[in-house]
Amino acid sequence: MDIRRADQIADTLEQLVFAGEFQDGERLNELKLAEQFRVSRTPIREALQVLVTSGMAVQIPRRGVFIRKPGPVELMEMFETMAEIEAVCGRLAATRMTDQDIALLAEANDRCGQAIEAEDHDRYYMENETFHQIIYRGAANGYLEKQALQLQSRLRAYRRIQLRFRGRLSQSMHEHSQVLRALKAGDAETAADVLRNHVAVQGEKFHQLIASLKTKGD
Repeated sequence: MDIRRADQIADTLEQLVFAGEFQDGERLNELKLAEQFRVSRTPIREALQVLVTSGMAVQIPRRGVFIRKPGPVELMEMFETMAEIEAVCGRLAATRMTDQDIALLAEANDRCGQAIEAEDHDRYYMENETFHQIIYRGAANGYLEKQALQLQSRLRAYRRIQLRFRGRLSQSMHEHSQVLRALKAGDAETAADVLRNHVAVQGEKFHQLIASLKTKGD
């Protein structure tokens, strides 16, 4: 079973959903997708499970897997929740992260910078995920880390697309630097505030995200 290939297929399907190739409620046909990607049905099944786990799709027993797109209100609520979870992780991590954790975080941030220099949005998002996951782990609260990882997965597609807005990558990198400085200094409240604002999708940024999703769905 090729998990890596399944993840690649899941990423492509995610992009196709945003491109309007699949509509909300549409059933994903395993056989057709296997032919499209020129693979067996096994990696397709694995890819569909990735989408189900992330919340991009829903599995109905004896019927199959169907695309599920959240509405604007649900999407805003998820981002608000994610922002607060990140803030809590940052507050705890500021006093609980080890020097080794801080070093790993700095390295992840450096790789984010390299991705920006290469103008590689996908690589930036992957390194960005790692950056945040180091903070989740650094909070030293297993239950909180699990909740953060689940919601990070659920919002992956939407957080990735908003990174393509003009100027967002450089802004995100600047916010990372603020987070890193606060964590190094053990400044719990600043770390929490910066992470909350870093993740929250508010005002113009949220309207951009919704407009982008509508445009790609037309």
